[in-house]
Amino acid sequence: MRIGFIVNDLKTEEGKFTTSRLGQAAVNRGHEVWTIGVGDVAYDPDDMVRARASAVPKQRYGSSDSYTADLQGKNAVKRRITVDELDVLMLRNVPSDDYLQRPWASTAASEFARVAMRRGVTVLSDPNGLARAGSKMYFQLFPEEVRPRTLITRDRDEIKHFAQEEGTIVIKPLQGSGGASVFLVRKADIPNLNQMIDAVSRDGFVIAQEYLTAAEQGDMRLFVMNGRPLRVGKKYAAFRRARSGGDMRSNIHAGGSKAAAEVDSTVLNIAEIVRPKLVQDGMFLVGLDIVGDKLMEINVFSPGGLGSAQQFEKTNFSAHVIEAIERKVQYMHYYGRNFDNVDMCTL
Repeated sequence: MRIGFIVNDLKTEEGKFTTSRLGQAAVNRGHEVWTIGVGDVAYDPDDMVRARASAVPKQRYGSSDSYTADLQGKNAVKRRITVDELDVLMLRNVPSDDYLQRPWASTAASEFARVAMRRGVTVLSDPNGLARAGSKMYFQLFPEEVRPRTLITRDRDEIKHFAQEEGTIVIKPLQGSGGASVFLVRKADIPNLNQMIDAVSRDGFVIAQEYLTAAEQGDMRLFVMNGRPLRVGKKYAAFRRARSGGDMRSNIHAGGSKAAAEVDSTVLNIAEIVRPKLVQDGMFLVGLDIVGDKLMEINVFSPGGLGSAQQFEKTNFSAHVIEAIERKVQYMHYYGRNFDNVDMCTL
């Protein structure tokens, strides 16, 4: 199998990232693996999509750290490859990370992938589905049974009224990730709400959301693959994230800590409710952020934390993901690459 991973920038990849773990697992299973930065893709005059890509020099790696070090090191294999000739192109870039500094890169991966897809390259997740999920507004397309009560606006008075109604709310930007510019607003904070709204609205619309008291215990990241919770045997790819001190954010790079997760019937019911939409949009590997009996977020762009799930469950979920991709390549071989991409993403 020839597989390519598109990332924001090869230089910023780290061994702990899920993309690195997937790349290591694919190499260890004997596949040809290329990593491509968003800015390294090109559409050539012969109507082919090509890219400056990097691969590791060895055939097996004991850790994702050593894999990533070789991928970024002087011995890395560098080549201009034809993306149209890959079996699989996996989009592992995060558009919101480029939203401010490199706005041209926010949609580029999906646009080039859409062109490669016409020649039978399986693109994971489906680029048309990802285009619809370009902001947190996508979250509002899922059933209200699994969502907190939400207002999305730039109007200060509407946000203040919503805060008065709810008592305690969370405000955050419609664009963005990683817990940046996220504020917890209690009734006592409403006199200072203008300043918080200014900080959040600099980059566009503001999401005002009811505060879920269960968030005080943190949240759970559950991986969903092919529309269903990622599971090996009886072990689910999931972990818990707890707050650090008084910080309301449980994101790991915002200071949160990790713990093992218990995937119960409530969690599985949430996953079942969102499954039809994920399948309809061709979302291959997704991260659900769950608080109590509600979803806080659905991560369709490069969901991270698979290594944390592996750590607590002592299971190589990365290899299981690669196995699922291998089956898709086999299906496409049987059908002569003539299969609708959105369906192939969740088969």
